[in-house]
Amino acid sequence: MDAEFENLHQILRNLYTEMLPLCGDMIGVAKGVAGLGALFFIAAKVWQALARAEPVDVYPLLRPFVVGLCIMFFPTFVLGTINTVLSPVVKGCNNILEGQTLDIEKYSQQREKLEYEAMVRNPETAYLVSDEEFDKRIDELGWSPESLGIMMGMQMKRTGYELKKTIRDACRWVMELLFQAASLILDTIRTFFLIVLSILGPLAFALSVYDGFQATLTQWLTRYIGIYLWLPVSDLFSAVLARIQVLMLEKDVAALEDPNFIPDASNAAYIIFMLIGIVGYFTIPTVSGWIIQNGGAGSYGKQVNSWGMKGGKGAAALTGAAAGHVSGKLRGK
Repeated sequence: MDAEFENLHQILRNLYTEMLPLCGDMIGVAKGVAGLGALFFIAAKVWQALARAEPVDVYPLLRPFVVGLCIMFFPTFVLGTINTVLSPVVKGCNNILEGQTLDIEKYSQQREKLEYEAMVRNPETAYLVSDEEFDKRIDELGWSPESLGIMMGMQMKRTGYELKKTIRDACRWVMELLFQAASLILDTIRTFFLIVLSILGPLAFALSVYDGFQATLTQWLTRYIGIYLWLPVSDLFSAVLARIQVLMLEKDVAALEDPNFIPDASNAAYIIFMLIGIVGYFTIPTVSGWIIQNGGAGSYGKQVNSWGMKGGKGAAALTGAAAGHVSGKLRGK
């Protein structure tokens, strides 16, 4: 089942790679929108400077040209740069998860082996897991009327044990299926969001040229990076759960190595942690939002506006005081 879900995750990654060139279809539209916005932006800045009889500040006028270059080389320069920078983070978190997964497989096999040996070692439970021990007990009892009743009781206990084991394995399989489904749902939503942001990214860059839409560029970057980080955050979350499971398996293995220990067939703790994992997967977007804040640029803009208003009030106060001082001097003359 793990291999099947891994193939589905690989299909989503290939889908993102194949859909990425489609953003080139929006580049032509974005260049037209950005060109019109650049014309209005430069004309407004130059007109304001001429109206105030001030020299034209060339530096702010370079912004539309830089945005235009980003739009022209959007797939390689913008998306390629972001993906290249974030790829080591994704690979590093994935390596952490793979290391924990290998430990789980090793300790699970060791636990199953020790649990079987512990059941066989106990004469009261050996016939439940071993066909040889069951046949041996049947041969020892013989075929007397009393032995037939004991045989029926042994068969009922063996059937009950196998049924309990089947139900336990079925519950475990269902929980693992739901856990993998939650991971696949999150990965599918992430891929969809990244494809939409990638295809419409040039348009977002073009709109950022217009006054009042400057924050569009920053919001696009923060949202793209935040959604891209869903994958490494989910790998870290899975690694934490895997580490917890490894610690539980280590404890079980240490207990099963004791000859006097009687194994418990219940896996309630495992099911509980699987439920925690299923619920926790849907908190990954929130955790990813803690790494890079979508509202950071807005808060920064509000702070800058606040500083500007305070500076304007201070300048107005100084101007008023100077004007009053000059007026007083003139009246004194």
